[in-house]
Amino acid sequence: MKKIEVVEYDPRWPELFESEAEGIKQALGCNCIEIHHIGSTSVPGLSAKPIIDILPVVRNIQEVDKATGAMEALGYEAKGEYGMAFRRYFQKGGNVRTHQVHVYQEGDTEISRYLKFRDWMRSHPSDAESYANLKVELALKFPHDILQYCNGKDAFVASIDGKDGYEGWRIVQALTDREWSAVRDLRQKCFFKSKADPFTWTFTHKDHIHFVFYKNVEIIGYAHLQLWRENRVALRIIAIDERYRNLGFGSQFLTLCERWLSHRGFKKLLTQASKDAYKFYRKHGYIEMPFNDPDGYGSDPRDIEIGKSLIIDRSDRA
Repeated sequence: MKKIEVVEYDPRWPELFESEAEGIKQALGCNCIEIHHIGSTSVPGLSAKPIIDILPVVRNIQEVDKATGAMEALGYEAKGEYGMAFRRYFQKGGNVRTHQVHVYQEGDTEISRYLKFRDWMRSHPSDAESYANLKVELALKFPHDILQYCNGKDAFVASIDGKDGYEGWRIVQALTDREWSAVRDLRQKCFFKSKADPFTWTFTHKDHIHFVFYKNVEIIGYAHLQLWRENRVALRIIAIDERYRNLGFGSQFLTLCERWLSHRGFKKLLTQASKDAYKFYRKHGYIEMPFNDPDGYGSDPRDIEIGKSLIIDRSDRA
């Protein structure tokens, strides 16, 4: 892996963004509404990894997949969502990365999050200096470990998100130490209680998706999805922190999970609902449907097998 290096601000970075943005606009076509320079290279005077971060906003995120060939012609590698739900991510430069493109659909709250962080850094030089110092320290400490580098920045970034006016909901696949800590905590509190969690092996299995649900900067929910064959998915766990229950957040989280699965072409979402949870699922269009677990895991005989057919809507809006 290329060594992580944080360098002094280069005044050419805005020019490099402008020249690259033109080609990206053409590649994305009329689907592209606007395009922004984000990340540390967009903040004058801020030390950064010399990689230009670019955020195009599009009308329909799924239409971006049709532009993959055009982006590849510009030298980009398509990486799909790369852990961030409803994003399309592209890298340029291979091991000597020069550009990163984060495409989001209009209305996605991640757009606001990126822009507010950038603008806060531009207008608060003391925070920008602290951020620069932190990055230099982390680059020296973890020169070849990008995950630990990101973990080291996580608390600082969250602190800025907490005071720059960002408000939004988002789901991401657990990545940072803070996110995995929240996953373990919610699984234990809501399901396994005093018993050891027997399914931590799923944390690294490709067919198991572990989403955390953010309310602004706070993780308030968790969902465990298992991807099966024949476009079926099992909802193994969905949980909301007890402080936020019965406030509509569970419904919002479930809807986001359904939308994500629909985007990926899955047709049925199935679960085994307790008597208490049954009404919640019925309210969201779930009906009694055979679970047919191909792995044969046992369940509480009192649970009710229910499911929902997912509608694939190519005109979906965020």
